[in-house]
Amino acid sequence: MREFSRSLPMSLLRAREAVMRQFRPSLRNHGLTEQQWRILRALTAVDAIEVTELARVAFLLGPSLSRILRDLEARHLIERRAAKADLRRGMVSISAKGLKLIEAVAPTSESIYAAITKLYGARKLSELQDMLSALEDSLSGLEVAGAGDAEADE
Repeated sequence: MREFSRSLPMSLLRAREAVMRQFRPSLRNHGLTEQQWRILRALTAVDAIEVTELARVAFLLGPSLSRILRDLEARHLIERRAAKADLRRGMVSISAKGLKLIEAVAPTSESIYAAITKLYGARKLSELQDMLSALEDSLSGLEVAGAGDAEADE
């Protein structure tokens, strides 16, 4: 087995933590968690989206998403309604208040991206994003080894 610190999942987790450490203070200043921000950002890319699809694109489990959506709806940052084609399915969209919050967070977020780009390099950052996308694409067709095993994290 490879050295723990050199395992791909740990390398990715460390890199994610290093990046998110830069963004968390700004999110906290705006009363947002990382997961809430992910949902709001995902909603800016669509007019409306089914709850199950939102869970998929935001990488959140259904029960967590339900709790987060309740909070965002109580704060009037999102709007929920039933799908026209199937009233059992929920649709979510960002509200005007949610868009204003995005606009308030955006300048700080962009300055953080600029600082990361300056430190790491625009070309390297672009290559990293391309490589991560390629890794995701190449693994999407791979059968998951031990998918039935509870311990198959790595």
